[in-house]
Parts: sequence; structure tokens; C-alpha cells
Amino acid sequence: MTNEITMMPGTFSETLPTTRNASPAVSVIMPAYRVAEYIGAAIESVLNQTYTDHEIIVVNDGSPDTVELESVLAPHRDQIIYIKQRNRGCSAARNTAIRASRGRYIALLDPDDLWEPDYLRVQLEILERDPTIDVLYCDALIFGDSDLSHRRFMEVMPSRGQVTFNALITQRCNVMISVTARREAIMRAGTFDERLRSAEDFDMWLRIVQDGGKIAYHRKVLVRYRRHQSSLSADPVWMCRHILEVLDRAKARNKLSALESENLKMQIARFRALIYLNEGKRAFFTGNAKSAIAKLTEANSSLRSRKLAIVLMIMRAAPRLLLFIYNLRDRLLLGTNTKF
Repeated sequence: MTNEITMMPGTFSETLPTTRNASPAVSVIMPAYRVAEYIGAAIESVLNQTYTDHEIIVVNDGSPDTVELESVLAPHRDQIIYIKQRNRGCSAARNTAIRASRGRYIALLDPDDLWEPDYLRVQLEILERDPTIDVLYCDALIFGDSDLSHRRFMEVMPSRGQVTFNALITQRCNVMISVTARREAIMRAGTFDERLRSAEDFDMWLRIVQDGGKIAYHRKVLVRYRRHQSSLSADPVWMCRHILEVLDRAKARNKLSALESENLKMQIARFRALIYLNEGKRAFFTGNAKSAIAKLTEANSSLRSRKLAIVLMIMRAAPRLLLFIYNLRDRLLLGTNTKF
């Protein structure tokens, strides 16, 4: 059993328009914060879709680049719905757009990513063909300022077998953020948790499957996924802390089998260790060897990595030599997603 699938205009306004055309099939949701340099291309990728029964909703989440953002959006004033709000985070911006949406499907597009022209057509064909699917994701090509550029998302973050709670928390399945979902499934799950400033999508997918919803995927590359240093996902400590918060909340919902509880316990321990690991790496590269040793030792009490144990041994004996070796190689030997 697997969840793998083989293969309209609004107005430019700071509030919702008072009148709009008949409801489109798809509402494309785009939260905007410090994305003025990217969002124009993202909107163009939606307007170039072969499937055209959609609306685009852009929510300016109190962005400090509002002047630049609105300048970029101006040529599209007759093709989007534009909403401004004070800064409340990505979850709140998405929820604002969802509440304003009219489509029976919600398609998430981060403004620094791009869709291939057939994205909506392929996604909608699959969803219309199989009404049991609540959320559908595809593969993506990574690009931008990253060592992962030109690789496929599912190479780096694989999806294998059925998308279950266990598959999500153990990262056997990793949901690409640019999903197409049935609006009713997102509403039933309670929309995005506005207390979360990151990993809010991971929290949503866990809640959907815990409530009996179905998430499926296919391997056609329909998205171009931008990685850059200014994105929150580029900060491993930030990401690990928020993932840990999501896991703690999933544990508190008390809807778990014995196996799910055990796997969740293991993943909570793992992400706590990864926080120590990345804090230790930061301490080392800022010259605080004592703090680095303490944090990496704490991390390895859970990770039990032979490689990390050797690094700690060298760090204790000759931290300057180790730093020289790292600088000479010009890259981190440990990597932010290292599996030791």
C-alpha cells in the first residue's frame, strides 16, 4: 500500500474586493515577507499555467519591503487579490488568504519558488481522479544559493511508501511545501497554527494524517524550489527548535499507537540532539571550543556517532588544528542534516 501516484482575476487592493467573479477551482496562496525580488517571477509562473481556473491571493505580512513589493505587484493589479496585515508570521498570512479564498482547492506557493507550466493541470487531474486524496505533492528541482542546486527534492528529502504519521515523523516521507490540497481538509484540520513561526506546514501534515486524512505524492518535477541563505530553513537551530515544538504538540494530542509513541519519543530525542549538535558547531567556528565540546558531547550522548566521537577527541587535543583543517577544506564536515 502506498500513497505514491504514478503518473481568476481579482483586484489590487489593501482589502478584499467587494465583488468578484464566479468561484475559481483553485486558490493560490502566497504569503509575502521580504520577497520583493522574487515574487514577480512566482506570480508569472502562476499566470503561465496551462490550467487557468484559479485566483492568486498575496498577503503582505507586514513586510519591511512593502514599497518594493507593491511596485513589483503593480503590473498584476488586475490579476491578483492583495491583502495587507501587520506582521503575524507565515501561518497567519496563509490563514488570512485561506479565509479569503473561494476555490475548492488550495495551492500553496512560496513567493521565492516557481511552478512549471503544467503544475496545476497535473495536480488537479490527479485530485479529480481520486477523491480520497486530501493533500497532493510532487517532486521539485532545487535551485539558488545552495550546494543542493540542480538536485531533485526527493533525492535529498525522499518519500517512500504510504504517507503515515510514522512516515512523517521519521522522515521516510517528506512533504514538499508546494502542495495542492482540498480546502475542506485544511479547514477540518484547523488551518495553520499561528503560534508557530516555522515548521507550520509539518504541523499541518501531522494533524491531517492523525485525523484520518490522506496525503499522496508523485514524482513528476513540477516545482522549482529556491534555497537561499536568508530563508528560515537555512538556520538549522531555528528549524530544529520548531520541529521539536511540533513533535511535542503531536505527542500532547494523545492520538498515538504504541509504535507511534515510541517513534515520536525517538525523534524528540534526535532533534534535541541536533540542536546541541548545531549549537556546538556554531560555538566551534566562533572560537568557543569549551562550549563546543560541551554541546557536541551532549549531542553525541543521543546520536552515538563514531565520526563525531573522533571529532570531539581531536577538538579536545588540538582545536586549532581542527579549525585549520575545516577552513582548508572550506566546508563543514558535519553538515546540517548529517546522519552519523
